[in-house]
Amino acid sequence: MVSKRLSREDSRGRTAQRLLDGAERLIAKKGFEATSIKDVTEAAGYSRGAFYSNFRSKSELFLELLRRDQERASARLEAAVDDSLPLVQLGARMREVYAALYLEGASFLTWTEARMLAARDAKFRDKLDQLIAEKRDQAVTLLEYFYKRAGRRPAGPLEPLAMGFISLMEGVRLIGVSCPDEMPPPVAQTVLRLFSSAVMRQVRQAG
Repeated sequence: MVSKRLSREDSRGRTAQRLLDGAERLIAKKGFEATSIKDVTEAAGYSRGAFYSNFRSKSELFLELLRRDQERASARLEAAVDDSLPLVQLGARMREVYAALYLEGASFLTWTEARMLAARDAKFRDKLDQLIAEKRDQAVTLLEYFYKRAGRRPAGPLEPLAMGFISLMEGVRLIGVSCPDEMPPPVAQTVLRLFSSAVMRQVRQAG
């Protein structure tokens, strides 16, 4: 009995992941509003019943997609932290991870769609704010780690610095997507590298 129950749970989990995969591709291509539940189920090869067995609405699926993306990004950042590395090398490794995350177009477009929806939908905005706060808190935790490794103390709260980095990264990516001639990937990488290097200098020079 236990094995059958677990098998059904595993199957449901795979179904949910395939629905999320299909939704991610469609939302990146067509946008959230233009993507219907029918589109998602057809892309994943399931029925509407399978959809509603996993999600109550398209908005709930969207939030779960964002949460999954954020968890994956968080796992990659956490995996990059290595106490044995010198601070300079660790900073370079973190820049590489952020650079790789920057290049993931479908992920970025999904978050852009979420921000556009949040601007018009207060209920969705409240949910998105929670995810953004989690993203900010992880950035703060990383900054605190770097300050501790450097034996320094920040001059003030780290939340503004964390949100500044997140905002810059997303702003550069938005220009890169909408105006690629003005912000090709090499230029974007240079901008982000300069900002992250400035952050690391601030860490090393703190009191």
